[in-house]
Amino acid sequence: MPADHAPQLVDVADARAHVITPGDRVKLALLRGPDEIHDCSVFLEVWQPGASQPPNSHPRSVETFLFLKGRGVAYCDDVRTEVQAGQLLVLPARSCHRIESAGDAKLFAITTMTPDDGFAALVENGPEVDLDDEERAVVAQAADPAAGRT
Repeated sequence: MPADHAPQLVDVADARAHVITPGDRVKLALLRGPDEIHDCSVFLEVWQPGASQPPNSHPRSVETFLFLKGRGVAYCDDVRTEVQAGQLLVLPARSCHRIESAGDAKLFAITTMTPDDGFAALVENGPEVDLDDEERAVVAQAADPAAGRT
């Protein structure tokens, strides 16, 4: 039986980044937001060296992080887990969590929120910030699989 909807294809090369509140050191670039078909969102998330978001929780949403570059530590309830490029982290709904990048380099992840539950709107209502050349290069690698990984 065929699917009810056509596949969705998104060009991520023009992604715009935001921080949730002024002065935050974690950027989120919305790659795909929720719509009438799928209530999920996908972001490129970039932690500056030593940066962390405050402890947070999502009552209904599972949050995943596919780490692309860098390393850090994830805290989920009472569990501390070291993370690095090439790993996928799944945080359950209702968990209290945060991720902190290592102090010597940025940490990059593709982050999903399912269901979105208003998260994309929260991010997009925050101040817009520029992606620097390194951050754009990571987006370009996602946009062009032939690009070399660093």
